[in-house]
Amino acid sequence: MSKLLSIDSIHVSYGNIKALKDVSMHVDAGDIVCLIGANGAGKSTLLKAIVGLEPLIGGSITYEDRIIAHSNKGQNSSMSSFFRRNKGNGVNSLRTDEIAGLGVALVPEGRRVFADMSVEENLDMGAYLVRDDAKIAKKKEEMYDFFPILGARRKQKTRSLSGGEQQMMAIARALMSSPRLLLLDEPGLGLAPLIIADIFEKIHIINKEENVTVFLVEQNARMALKASKRGYVMENGRIVLADDSDKLLSNEKVRAAYLGE
Repeated sequence: MSKLLSIDSIHVSYGNIKALKDVSMHVDAGDIVCLIGANGAGKSTLLKAIVGLEPLIGGSITYEDRIIAHSNKGQNSSMSSFFRRNKGNGVNSLRTDEIAGLGVALVPEGRRVFADMSVEENLDMGAYLVRDDAKIAKKKEEMYDFFPILGARRKQKTRSLSGGEQQMMAIARALMSSPRLLLLDEPGLGLAPLIIADIFEKIHIINKEENVTVFLVEQNARMALKASKRGYVMENGRIVLADDSDKLLSNEKVRAAYLGE
């Protein structure tokens, strides 16, 4: 299986606070990979770094064999000269819209919907990089078929939807750009168990039937590990465990810290 996303020794800071410390991991094409950890561990910061919303002060991020983010700080002179020579040839850090244009979509924590816009208008926002009106219309109908409640409420203001319906719409909005890599930040946050189960079933279908690779950040460790092939555990901005998800489910440390056992 080829690596779709590679994160190599990255560091991110907020002033004097080190949010990510020497984080390395990868996501293989076609997989569902999860990242679990407590609140404040740095999980959301990692997703923001992948899409260019948080600058790196160390390390690099590669997507489809192209460096999309890097930092010269702390690099040796030969590596720094490499980046200078190749700036403009795919190794300079990309803007968020450029990363999205390569096929990476983020569903942010808390959904971040446009509350005063209709469902349809929110979906249009997800297709802002698509220039073909016919493709946009076709994709919207696909989303309405996939999430029937959105089709029934396409003209309603998003603020009138339930939390679960807003989460479905946030996922549909991200899928409007036909991404190859879908980043999901706490898709089950604040939702009832039955709604969470429905959301995770949709994630499975997106992965298997639409051939979309998924990187999932989720506090519900049991649900995330059961849904994924491989998992990582983050504590205080560091990756402390990495293994196949079924092995992490049986890991004593994981069971004690994250599964309540």
